[in-house]
Amino acid sequence: MRKAGRHFLQIPGPSAVPDRILRAISQQTIDHRGPEFGKVGLRALSGIKTIFKTDEQVFIYPASGTGAWEAALVNVLSPDDRVLMFETGHFATLWKKLAERMGLRPEFISGDWRGGADPDQIEAYLAEDKGHEIKAVCIVHNETSTGSVSPVAAVRKAIDNVGHPALLMVDTISGLAAINYEHDAWGVDVTVSGSQKGLMLPPGLSFNAVSAKAMAANKHAKLKRSYWDWADMVGPNKTGYFPYTPNTNLLYGLNEAIDMLHEEGLDNVFARHARHGAATRAAVRAWGLEVLCANQGQESDVLTTVMMPEGHSADAFRATALEHYDISLGSGLSKVADKVFRIGHLGDFNDLMLVATLSGVEMGLAKANVPHNAGGVGAAMKTLAEMEQPHVVAASK
Repeated sequence: MRKAGRHFLQIPGPSAVPDRILRAISQQTIDHRGPEFGKVGLRALSGIKTIFKTDEQVFIYPASGTGAWEAALVNVLSPDDRVLMFETGHFATLWKKLAERMGLRPEFISGDWRGGADPDQIEAYLAEDKGHEIKAVCIVHNETSTGSVSPVAAVRKAIDNVGHPALLMVDTISGLAAINYEHDAWGVDVTVSGSQKGLMLPPGLSFNAVSAKAMAANKHAKLKRSYWDWADMVGPNKTGYFPYTPNTNLLYGLNEAIDMLHEEGLDNVFARHARHGAATRAAVRAWGLEVLCANQGQESDVLTTVMMPEGHSADAFRATALEHYDISLGSGLSKVADKVFRIGHLGDFNDLMLVATLSGVEMGLAKANVPHNAGGVGAAMKTLAEMEQPHVVAASK
């Protein structure tokens, strides 16, 4: 049976795609080796640098974020290399498993899934590596499974404090273009991201932003690679082209997304996400529920992961909310499966959309007989009013 009105896709990515981007993607496909495509490619390759806040090379792949994970590792590492990783949640764990399958030796600093990577623990671990056998430190910036954010600049400082030469590699697949990220200023060597979160695109593009140090490491890395090889990309990218067929129509959409982000102004984009994150957490507290991220100041403004009361199924609640209110909420993953649900508040998203989303959650909690207090939506509205967003004039690209 048809349901009237729009479906609320409130998972933490893929996020809803704006009409402007859908129209851009719908343009006719052109010859990816012809003269017109070079202009499209150059615009995308240069424009995406402004979102990563880098003057260095950014490589674009027709792939999901998992492809960008693999590309990051194979381009700078050799078989049996030691890699230090931090267990912030499900996606940090998946990156570790990928590294193991590729013949690397990832070493995991265990975490409780309730906060970001701990710079002090990373510094202490590296201080014990007197022979500098650890070749890279890999962390997740915005952990999509838990709703926590890692302090990337502080991790860079921790590495530098002990004079360790390890590369810093960061996954900001769900953080880019939603919360502030500074590839160059924070001293990141390889940043991994994807198209379907803050960039407001469908899945299908992924990115590696690469420092000069990482490009130098590429020359000596011995892991086998072909499709992902940065060296094959450098030459064609100079004129806007790719060594194989790119995702032409998503590049149209990427250029439109970059324009939209700069029209709003990146600082305004980040402030908008901060308001929505704070308002959502206010709603959760008013309901009498608990946010999974327990480290104050590390809560994500991209999504909020909510813990269910003991004895209640998160999946049953999500199914009830979908059936009765046509809203999709994110599921709990691996360790927190059926114990949490995730509210996405990212991308092309405004105050009224947030209030409607939280109304759907609150009605769903009641319909599913989940113990909670009423008034979460009102608490969110009060927070939005108190944090009324000042307009910041958009800076030039």
